[in-house]
Amino acid sequence: MIRFILVVLLMLGVGCRARPFLMRGTMNMNGNINGKMDMTGDMRMSGDMNTSMKTDNTASRLTSVIVARTGSNPVCNKVAIIDVDGILINKNLSGLGSMGENPVALFREKLDAIRTDTEVRAVVLRINSAGGGVTATDIMSRDLMRFREETNVVVVACLMDVGAGGAYYLASHADTIIAHPTSIVGGIGVILNHYNLEDTMGQFNIVSLPVKAGDQIDIASPERTMEASEKAALQAIANSFHERFIEQIKTARPEAADDESNFDGGIRTGVDAVESGLVDSVGYLDDAVQLARTKAGLGTDAAIIMLRRENDRAYSQFDVTPNTPYSLLPIKMPGLDRSSLPTFLYLWQSEPSYLTEAGG
Repeated sequence: MIRFILVVLLMLGVGCRARPFLMRGTMNMNGNINGKMDMTGDMRMSGDMNTSMKTDNTASRLTSVIVARTGSNPVCNKVAIIDVDGILINKNLSGLGSMGENPVALFREKLDAIRTDTEVRAVVLRINSAGGGVTATDIMSRDLMRFREETNVVVVACLMDVGAGGAYYLASHADTIIAHPTSIVGGIGVILNHYNLEDTMGQFNIVSLPVKAGDQIDIASPERTMEASEKAALQAIANSFHERFIEQIKTARPEAADDESNFDGGIRTGVDAVESGLVDSVGYLDDAVQLARTKAGLGTDAAIIMLRRENDRAYSQFDVTPNTPYSLLPIKMPGLDRSSLPTFLYLWQSEPSYLTEAGG
């Protein structure tokens, strides 16, 4: 029986070319799995069957995919759409149905790919994110700033459902920001998620017995109540990150500096964001693409491209790479998985699910 199975697998591996295959009779399999599989009758296979298998799990290189164009002339000028979606942290967002990409690494890879394509004259950042880690979004913003300085490529940010926290921090490094009328914009603030699980652990007779050197080495530990001095130290760090965020917006968008309510961590609609100076105009993705064409001196026939991998679809400029982790467990206790939890976040956090996506 084992020999038969090996023969079939070998045939699948090398492929079968127009050779009919007939198996007649009965096949039984009994083993340690406490069950039995029976096959009775004829099994016929005919025709061509070719199989291939990658020898490793490395991702393919990004390729340029045209998702929209007008006319039949050769493509000489392009507008590239870079999608920035979900929580922005410097780790792979693995899970069922997810591409398992690192948002920070993927963003730089897309910028590097555009650098080598001289036909790309403008970029539209299609942003749909509530933000992410302070360091992660700062790295992405610096990469975008250097990209603009080195290439002189026009960059227009288009805020979709949400452009808040670190995602807005990133958008502020574009030449122009367009928001949908119903976009959620702002969230210029900092948050550090902290949970006190001491009483919860006590209900299960779990007692923390850390061995430590350095009184504050376990600062913000969920295993005990935070002391006032520890909270003050963390608050000072949050304040410094908040000031960095505020100074960035005041430098990039002087028109927003006069409205102090822009910097209290609150959110507003796309329409209100125009009035407060956070956004240049209200529009849609098509308007952002057209604005990018105009600013780059391109005609309406400039093709729209996206950068995708082999196993990722790109049929229109609204296609999104699935990169949101999903857990089989219906409940995940916040604060327990400290090793994968980002610390300080530029994140508009309207619900705990954002923390779960971050891995905490």
